[in-house]
Amino acid sequence: MRVKSLMFNERYMKVENQKVVTLEYDLYVDGENGQEEMMEKATAEAPLVYCHGEGMMLPAFERAMEGLAEGEAFDFRIPCEEAYGEYDTDGVLQLDKKMFYNGDGEFDSERVYVGAIVPMNTADGQVINAQIAEITKEHVTIDLNHPLAGENLHFVGKVLHIRQVTEGELKALHHRGCGGCGGNSGSGDCN
Repeated sequence: MRVKSLMFNERYMKVENQKVVTLEYDLYVDGENGQEEMMEKATAEAPLVYCHGEGMMLPAFERAMEGLAEGEAFDFRIPCEEAYGEYDTDGVLQLDKKMFYNGDGEFDSERVYVGAIVPMNTADGQVINAQIAEITKEHVTIDLNHPLAGENLHFVGKVLHIRQVTEGELKALHHRGCGGCGGNSGSGDCN
């Protein structure tokens, strides 16, 4: 009986579907000078927490994490084709500045500035995020590419904790689409 109880101890869990995974990592991308540059960091104090197998992370990320145990280190690469794809110049659009006026008929400079991420509605009513790339006297240029489009990703880190997702977390996840595991999703989106 003692062996059976050890099998269910969370210390011996592996990363698999419907497990809540907490990890720390450094994310690197290829730099201009041939050396990698750090793009993002999740620390033990501000870790990434996600529900494995629920579509919160890139499929290639989840494949690389599959089977790792609590305390185990990882070091893997995801080519841009399996991450956020190649950078698409057709995703850069120049829009009339009037589209960004506030309710008072003035340009909304508090929300719309170079580097800001703003929600935009597509013709069919879908909400997508766009980054403000340039603002001129008459136009605002937006970039619909993911900020990591065209980048090869290199993750180096450690699994801090693994536990079973609760029924309540799973229900919340399926009803809200993301954020149901009670944790930080790193960049603020569900990827």
